[in-house]
Amino acid sequence: MPSLNETSARIRAAHLLVRSTEEWDSLSEDLLRSYDLNDNDKIEMLCESFVAAWRSVVRNLLTDTLNAIDITVTPAVHLWGIATLNAAGRSCEPLLCSPEGLSALPKTTVHGRPRLLSFEEVMTGYNTCLASLLQ
Repeated sequence: MPSLNETSARIRAAHLLVRSTEEWDSLSEDLLRSYDLNDNDKIEMLCESFVAAWRSVVRNLLTDTLNAIDITVTPAVHLWGIATLNAAGRSCEPLLCSPEGLSALPKTTVHGRPRLLSFEEVMTGYNTCLASLLQ
């Protein structure tokens, strides 16, 4: 069975196979600009494609990798969730924005818009999620 570090590296590699770090971050920046301009049509279009891009990597490239360490993948519940990961009766959901209610991180929204995470922050969230499932 692959280790947590090996699985984290595979998750990162799968996302970088689809887009570079800069491209993932650019998607976030484009969406945030739409929020700043209050362009609801563009927000809706970009939000759907932004979230779908992240979710498709898990669905198309990572399900087997996660199944290999006894983690099942189901659709995300949270609006900004990538997927729901399940193992041994526990679940977690890597998010594309700051989670609500954590005092160490800014709120999910800033002036009515989400506080989207950078690529590196999303990867950190994946690692935290995996670690909580594999304890």
